[in-house]
Amino acid sequence: MRELAQMTWPQIKALQEECNLLVLPLGATEQHGPALPIGTDTIIAEALCREACSQAGVPWAPPLAYTSSGGHTTKWPGTFSLTPKTFIDTLVQWARWAEATGWKKIYFVNAHAGNNAPLRVAVDQIRLELLGKIQVGFIDSFTMTPEISALFIRDAVDLHANAGECDLLLHLLPSSVDQSAFSSADDPDRTEEKVFCYPVSQTSLNGTTGNPSQGSTEAGRALFEKMVAELTRRLQLALTENAPLPPAEWCGVPENFYS
Repeated sequence: MRELAQMTWPQIKALQEECNLLVLPLGATEQHGPALPIGTDTIIAEALCREACSQAGVPWAPPLAYTSSGGHTTKWPGTFSLTPKTFIDTLVQWARWAEATGWKKIYFVNAHAGNNAPLRVAVDQIRLELLGKIQVGFIDSFTMTPEISALFIRDAVDLHANAGECDLLLHLLPSSVDQSAFSSADDPDRTEEKVFCYPVSQTSLNGTTGNPSQGSTEAGRALFEKMVAELTRRLQLALTENAPLPPAEWCGVPENFYS
């Protein structure tokens, strides 16, 4: 077990001598329709990292549970969001501390679709600001492979609290799923062929996009196993990956570019 939250700093320092890669799970705290808990994305991110990191022998940090969820608006209680800029700044600050305290590689594992855009911006800033000091990358848990993506979007391309997420929660934490709400939880994806982008309050009647009533424990177990296998594979590659070109070829950004 290499869970940083349960380790002392001397233990962490010793661990860094063995492994210089650190994983940060990214979740969210937001409404997930009538049937799923507001911690759905964080539950998935933490469980995925715990299992894959354990298999790969890689440490993981406590998850970020408050991220970029503004698209869910205030229509339903349960959503607590940072602005995209605050989320970007949070990830950059976290990376600076990671680098300053001895980590050489960081990998963000994201389980919330709304985090994708600001996460990309944060990674872009980190990779240039800390060029030559730290390696950084990220993966969205729901698009890790074409097969995984297809399982997530089978009932809704603009998925949220849908069958795929319900599958995972029924497998990972069944007590958190209100199956008595299934009869009224399904709500169709209304975003197909739309030109503009809309917050969830303009596309969903109850906060769901998809059919959680189609979720099953068996499907969740199978999906989770595929996700763990892919993340484990990527982490094993990350342990030994270096920049394609040598340091003599590197060039950074102008001084004070981010100030």
